[in-house]
Order: sequence, then C-alpha cells, then structure tokens
Amino acid sequence: MDKYELIAPCHFGLEAVLKREITDLGYDILSVEDGRVTFEGDAMAVCRCNVFLRTTERVLLKAGKFKAYTFDELFENTKKILWENYIPEDGKFWVTKATSVKSKLFSTSDIQSIVKKAIVERLKIAYHKEWFDESGVQYPIRVFLNKDEVTIALDTTGESLHRRGYRRLTSKAPITETLAAALIMLTPWKKDRILVDPFCGSGTFPIEAAMIAANIAPGMNREFTAEEWSNLIPRKCWYDAIDEANDIIEYDNNTDIQGYDIDGEIIKAARKNADDAGVLDMIHFQQRPVSQLNHPKPYGFIITNPPYGERLEEREALKEIYGSFGERYRNLDKWSAYVITSYDKTENDMGLKATKNRKIYNGMLKTYFYQFIGEKPPKRKR
Repeated sequence: MDKYELIAPCHFGLEAVLKREITDLGYDILSVEDGRVTFEGDAMAVCRCNVFLRTTERVLLKAGKFKAYTFDELFENTKKILWENYIPEDGKFWVTKATSVKSKLFSTSDIQSIVKKAIVERLKIAYHKEWFDESGVQYPIRVFLNKDEVTIALDTTGESLHRRGYRRLTSKAPITETLAAALIMLTPWKKDRILVDPFCGSGTFPIEAAMIAANIAPGMNREFTAEEWSNLIPRKCWYDAIDEANDIIEYDNNTDIQGYDIDGEIIKAARKNADDAGVLDMIHFQQRPVSQLNHPKPYGFIITNPPYGERLEEREALKEIYGSFGERYRNLDKWSAYVITSYDKTENDMGLKATKNRKIYNGMLKTYFYQFIGEKPPKRKR
C-alpha cells in the first residue's frame, strides 16, 4: 500500500497524549506541533486511526506543503500538487475550512477560493476537461497557514471524531468526548481503580472512562467520509478495522465508575447516553449534590468538569460549590482529583494547593487542569 503523511489535530496542550495513542497503534511519528501530530501510515492506517483514536478531532491526509507569501504563490504551488492522484474525474471537492496564523495571507475566504480554483486548473489538465460536474464522492479539503507555510490536506473523517454517536442529550456546558478522553488518559487512572465524577452532567467523563475500560473503539459505530474513497482506500480496510475493534472489546470487567449530578433530569440524559454507548451496566449514575460526595474505599480518582460560572448569576454560587467540593475531597482516603475549569479561584475556594496545574484550551476558552495527586496504592504481591 502507498504510504501517506497523516495529520491528527488535537486540543492545545494534549499533543503528548495523542502522540502516545498513535505510537501504540504502531505508526511512526514525523512531527509534533502545537495542536497537531503528523505521522506516517497507509490506507489501513487511515481506517484504524479514524476508528481507534480517542483524542483527535479528525484524520487528515496531507496532499502538499509549501511557502506562500502572495496569492499567486498560493495558486501556483497548489496547482503543482498531483490532485489527480487523490480526486477522481467526477469527485466533488471544496475547501471546507482555511485557517491562517501569523501569515501574510490572512483572508480565509480568499484562501479557500484560490485553492479551489488552482485544483480545478490542475484537474483540467490532468483529465483534459474544461468543466467538472462534481457528481461523485465527496473529497473535502482543509488548508492551514502558519508563518506563511501552507499545508493542504484531504479530510478523511467528515463530522468531527468527538461525535461518537452516543451523546444525543447534553448538559448546559458539556465537555467534548475527545477532550474528556484525553484528560482521562493524562491521569494514571486504570480500570481497576475507582473513578467518580461528582459533576457528571450528561455523563461524558464516566462514559469515556467506561469505553476505555472495556476497550471499545470510539469510532466503531459511526461513518467516515473516506469510506467512499475506493480510489484510495479499499473497502476491505474499513471492514478489517471494525473487525479488529470488535475482537478486542472486554465487557467482562469489575470497574467501579460513578457519576453524580444535582440535576435529576440530566442524570436521566446521562443514563440514556451511556446506554447508547453500550456501557450503562458499567456506570452507577445518581442524582446527588457534591456535598454528599463520599466513598468508603481508598485510592480512588475524581475526574471532573465543575461549573465555570460563565454567567454572572452562576458565578456567585461557585465559592460555595468549590468549597463544598474541597471539603468532601479532603474526607476521602488517599484519593486523587483532576479538575478542568476556567474558574480562577479553584484552589483558594477548595482550600487546597494543586500538585500540578496544566493550561489547556477548550475551544477558545483557556482552562486549567488542576491535579491533586494522592498516594499510590501498595503494590500487590504476586
């Protein structure tokens, strides 16, 4: 099979988690930059990465990379790419998104238009045609400019990979599935350790943890744009990736995962989402305020996304919420807590100093991942 350069974007600050995922799948890393990991893989890699990666938003197939300081350079360099190797004669193609950072070319609408025109001109020459009806399979294209360096790639995924297919019902401020999975994987939590989310909302943290514990591939129940790219990816590759995902599922485990929320209706939504994800039997959901957070066993984990207080009336309640959370956490025996929030008085109101603090961008919102690391359990005797 032909080898490609593949690009996996992720949340800023979580590149190391994604890099580890890709390496664990068996692919060689080519570069790690802010918000993306580039690696080498074949057609099978496109399928497996779309099905198995938990922490990326999509898998992109790089078509070209070059410098461009003017729109003429953008046009001519785009035209030099062998687009006929990617897009068939009847293919439907468009630039679905363009971004520009610290570059002379900054009008994203102009960038999209010029790249599209350049591809058309290239395909006119390759297919000896003056007009394309674009009635066939879709080949969406993404363009990134960073310090005048242009990267052009085909989007193999389509709808973002955080759309696992299970979360139809959400709370007011849900955390994305990809970010939740990345944060869980950033901690030392394993399926034999207790995990509690006292602000579980629609259940994203507990559901993603249960899917990790059961080894359920996050993309095994959804569709991808590149499934129709028979000119690049044999259909058998997709079947093989799904067969692999089915073969490694381990439902039979005794993991202890719990999700609480003060809102009874959102707990119902969380149960429905967990049921749709196939992990409802692995999670105990309960309507319960954070003031009732407790667990009799030691060495557990809290991984949670408490209220941020983005609205003024909500912000006034945060001191009490975080204060109660801190008090209940201190009463747990040798537990660790991992908290993602944009609330700048988290440590003060919890009455605790975090062991570590990591800045992570949740979309455009700057958040902090506070890590209150407890004692490790004693090693089990063999």
